Amino acid sequence: MLIAKVIGTTVSTIKDERLSGRKLLIVRQTDEYGSLQGKPFVAVDTVDAGVGELVLTCSGSSARQTDQTKDSPVDAVIMAIIDSLEVEGQNVFRKSA
Repeated sequence: MLIAKVIGTTVSTIKDERLSGRKLLIVRQTDEYGSLQGKPFVAVDTVDAGVGELVLTCSGSSARQTDQTKDSPVDAVIMAIIDSLEVEGQNVFRKSA
């Protein structure tokens, strides 16, 4: 699993039918303190995440293990929205209400 920040959305009207009705979000990996790293990538959203939220993602064959992505042509999935992060005993992130 990777920590990532949702930085945008993407729309595709022509796609594999198994992706129909799925929200596609642009995410970028972060370090444990929320600093952006690496290149952006698209992930299928299974938890109704929004732009600006920190999320947990997985990729590869693991991305096809959720109920919504099983047997779909998916390489990355958002499977959780992070409420808080604690690193070495220090709260480094807490989702605002």
